[in-house]
Amino acid sequence: KYDSCVYLKDTDTESIIYILLYVDDMLIACKSKMEIVKVKEMLKGEFEMKDIGLTSKILGMKILRGRTKDILTVTQKSYIAKVLKKFSMEKSKPVTTHMAQHFKLSHQNSPKSEEADYIKNVPYANAVGSLMYVMICTKPDLAYSASLVSGYMGKLEKLHWEALKWILRYLKGTIEAGLLYKKHEESAGNVTGFVDSDYAGCIDTRRSLTRYVFQFYGKTISWKCNLQKVVSLS
Repeated sequence: KYDSCVYLKDTDTESIIYILLYVDDMLIACKSKMEIVKVKEMLKGEFEMKDIGLTSKILGMKILRGRTKDILTVTQKSYIAKVLKKFSMEKSKPVTTHMAQHFKLSHQNSPKSEEADYIKNVPYANAVGSLMYVMICTKPDLAYSASLVSGYMGKLEKLHWEALKWILRYLKGTIEAGLLYKKHEESAGNVTGFVDSDYAGCIDTRRSLTRYVFQFYGKTISWKCNLQKVVSLS
């Protein structure tokens, strides 16, 4: 039913084995290298598998390790470069903000008649899908803008496409940025959450937009941005 799954297994050595499965791609993580070897041998006995060793890339994400400093970085530079080229934005001028204030996006204004042919040929849904994948994997800073432009699939006008291209220009300027995870032995292993919302920020529905990000050991692990289901009165 699902394309991706996460499995956990406790071991006799008090180490937890994490198995992340997406279709036919798999990641195995554990503090004990010996336990990883055991799991691999067990799986090879049941399935035809190919072990490609230490992970460096998966599902468009590149994993870089800094062994001397105990850091791990996850980026999507190659994937973003392909997205920019696909939508003819590889030579565009980078910007430093993911959404400019002059974009007042709304359903209220229908596309102008002279824009109809232009809008018809715009690959908007495809571009939004690519943008959402980058946001979900490595770009929490895109959560707001991606949520904003994804709401106009059915009633598109030129301004919406211009806003989306602005976000692609922001991606070009931050193509090297990603998620950084660093080892901190002294840090408390608490989950910390940050939540914020605007007030009646949606022009069409007057619903508020809620944003959150959660961190574990001070490292970002979960984020989201979406409209509230009801209209806030204050």
